[in-house]
Amino acid sequence: MVKLSAELIEQAAQYTNPIRDRELDLRGYKIPVLENLGATLDQFDTVDLSDNEVRKLDGFPLLKRLKTLLMNNNRICRIGENLERSLPNLRELVLTNNSIQELGDLDTLASVKTLTLLSLLRNPVTNKKHYRLYVINKIPQIRVLDFQKVKLKERQEAEKMFKGKRGAQLAKDIAKRTKTFTPGAAAQIDKRTGPSQAEVEAIKNAIASASSLAEVERLKGMLQAGQIPGRNLKQGTTGMMVDEEEQEEGDLAQELDTNGSAAEMMDEEIEENDQVVNKMSHVGS
Repeated sequence: MVKLSAELIEQAAQYTNPIRDRELDLRGYKIPVLENLGATLDQFDTVDLSDNEVRKLDGFPLLKRLKTLLMNNNRICRIGENLERSLPNLRELVLTNNSIQELGDLDTLASVKTLTLLSLLRNPVTNKKHYRLYVINKIPQIRVLDFQKVKLKERQEAEKMFKGKRGAQLAKDIAKRTKTFTPGAAAQIDKRTGPSQAEVEAIKNAIASASSLAEVERLKGMLQAGQIPGRNLKQGTTGMMVDEEEQEEGDLAQELDTNGSAAEMMDEEIEENDQVVNKMSHVGS
C-alpha cells in the first residue's frame, strides 16, 4: 500500500478532462487512508481515487472547487460526518463497487445539499428493501441515482412512504447502521460453514433461470449482501421467482461467512460472463 503523501499528489497525473474540468488522477495506488489532500491546493474540479484500498470516506480538508469525486473499486464501508463542510460544492459522488452494507450508513449524505448524482452500484446496500426510495427521501435533490434518472413518480412514492409518524418510524426501522469500524483493526470473522445443500441447489437454479446479464448481476449482488436465493425468494404460481418480505438480519459476521462460500460458487457458475461483469464494475469511472 502507498501513503497518500504530498509528494504523491505532486507527481500524479493532472489534466483537463473531456468536460473541461481540471482532474487529478490518483487511481490504482492502493491508498488505504485519505489524507494530505490539502496538497492539491484546491486546484481541481474532479479527483479520481478509484482502484485503491480506502475503507472510510473522510479526511478531506476544505476543497471549495471539488465537484466530482470518483471512488470506484475501493473498500468503503463508512461515510464520514460533515462532508458538506469539507466539500461544500460536491455534486457527483461515485461509489461503485464498494462495501456499504446498510441504509443507515447513507444518512450522512443527507447533509450534502449540493449532491445531484450518486452511484452505489455493486454495493450490498442496493439489495436492501426500499433502497432506492430511501435514498431519494434522504437526498431529495438527487437527480441521478445509480446512473438512472430519478423520476417524478419515484419522488412521489418516496414522499408517501416516509411521510408522517408512520413513515418516520419506517425509516428508523430500516436504517440500520454497520457496526463501528476501527481503521487498522483486523476484522473478526467466524469460521465459514458454507451454504447448505438446499441453498446450493437454490443458487444453481437461480443462475440457470437468469435470462440476462442484469439478472446475473442482481443475484451476485444478493450473495455479496449475504442473501441466499433459496432463503429469501420463493417460487411464484407462474414459475417465476418473486421476492418475499425481507427477513430480519442476523449477525453480520455469520451473513458474511455464508456469503463467502456462496459467492465463490456463483463465480464459478458464471465464468463465461466474467469479462463483461468486470467492465460493468467500472461504470462511472
